[in-house]
Amino acid sequence: MDIMETIKDQITNNRVILYMKGSPNQPQCGFSAQSVQALMACGERFAYVDILTNPEIRANLPKYANWPTFPQLWVDGELIGGCDIINEMQASGELKEVVCGSGDQAEG
Repeated sequence: MDIMETIKDQITNNRVILYMKGSPNQPQCGFSAQSVQALMACGERFAYVDILTNPEIRANLPKYANWPTFPQLWVDGELIGGCDIINEMQASGELKEVVCGSGDQAEG
C-alpha cells in the first residue's frame, strides 16, 4: 500500500487520531504532551501514530494534510489542527464537543 493510502486509511478508520512525536504515555515533545493532555481531559479514546518511528508518515503527512507541523489532530476525517488550536479548543470547551461528537448524526 502506498504511504498516502496508508495515511488516508488511518484517518478514515479512526474517528479521532493524533499524529504526534512519541506516544501518549511518553510524548517526545512539549507540543505533543500538551495535545495528549487536552485530548485525555475529554475522556474519549483516541488513536495515535508516533511519527518518530514512522519516518514515511512524518515526511508525507504534511503534504497530505497541507499542514506543515506536528502534532496533528484529525476527527471524523478532518484536520482539526495542531497544539495551539487544540489548546484553544480545550479552553473554550469546543474540543470535548468535537471529540465526543453527538453520536446521533444521521448519515446518508
